[in-house]
Amino acid sequence: MTEHGAPAPGVGVRLRTDVVVIGAGQAGLSTAYHLRRLGLAPNRGYVVLDRAPAPGGAWQFRWPSLTLGTVNRIHDLPGMRFTDVVGDADAEVQAAVAVPRYFAAYERAFQLPVYRPVTVRVVCERDGRLIVETDRFELSARGIVNATGTWEAPYVPEYPGAERFRGRQLHTRDYRTAAEFTGQHVVIVGGGISAVQLLDEVSQVTTTTWVTRRPPEFREGPFDEAAGRAAVAIVEDRVRHGLPPTSVVSVTGLPVTPRIEAMRARGVLHRLPMFSDIVEDGVRWPDGTVVRADVILWCTGFRSALDHLAPLQLRGPDGGIVMTGRLATQVARDPRVHLVGYGPSASTIGANRAGAAAATELTAFLGLR
Repeated sequence: MTEHGAPAPGVGVRLRTDVVVIGAGQAGLSTAYHLRRLGLAPNRGYVVLDRAPAPGGAWQFRWPSLTLGTVNRIHDLPGMRFTDVVGDADAEVQAAVAVPRYFAAYERAFQLPVYRPVTVRVVCERDGRLIVETDRFELSARGIVNATGTWEAPYVPEYPGAERFRGRQLHTRDYRTAAEFTGQHVVIVGGGISAVQLLDEVSQVTTTTWVTRRPPEFREGPFDEAAGRAAVAIVEDRVRHGLPPTSVVSVTGLPVTPRIEAMRARGVLHRLPMFSDIVEDGVRWPDGTVVRADVILWCTGFRSALDHLAPLQLRGPDGGIVMTGRLATQVARDPRVHLVGYGPSASTIGANRAGAAAATELTAFLGLR
């Protein structure tokens, strides 16, 4: 069923539409909104496919302690403010509750044709059209806007000895609560915002060791609009040259917040360089130093979830995708394909702008307006 109650196509059915949006997170909903405003009719003109069981994108899977008071910021979708739905919600309200509520209201308000749960297995070309094969039905489309984000592609680097470790290894996306680690020594790997947030929580209930590949860079003072544009420009330049996008924190640095200051005061921001290998009961550095560990928490980020697009051969030999278009959302090798929530549009505010650009440029390229 769609969010609005219309019956979904049956198994084996093939539908024709002009544009398929894959993913109903911030970028996907923004794209759908702009397609609607450009005059495309729901279903016949465009559809949105979402793997999740309910509205909310990746937000619905976030850990319970990520609240409206601890999340960096929730940017409004175009045409409807977050506060119009949640009001002046308490800072302790879980983001995994508030954001899905907002997204659901947004889909209803603009009558977006979202089908879920639908998993896109592969996208290929056939007779000059793009065929989207899912676990429920097939779609034949003229263009694709991929907005699958990164949540489905957690990244854990390979280290010698990982298979020998007798403790527990988990990724950021597996984290639920710090209390489950009480009495255990936790090695937290990663220098991003999520790593620091989880280091803060876990270090309040048990002992931790913080490990990063590069020394973390903390950003003092406000992150103004000019700094934001400069950071986006760096990532955009990479994808326009076909290089894999870098993480946002590698460009912007970690903002110094009151929580960071409190962590400094507690002495938990002492960082160690990356270990060389993993042993049965801990991690080891090149000089032979071993730190015993019960848990290794990999806060090592995500990669773009693009495997379903592999038959289109969009990647270059180095694994990157050459992007073009006003906001670098259009794939140079196949202008019928746009990627939003990729590279410079991987932030929530960037996703809104990218959705508008992708919708405008794709419909113009396909002659739909």
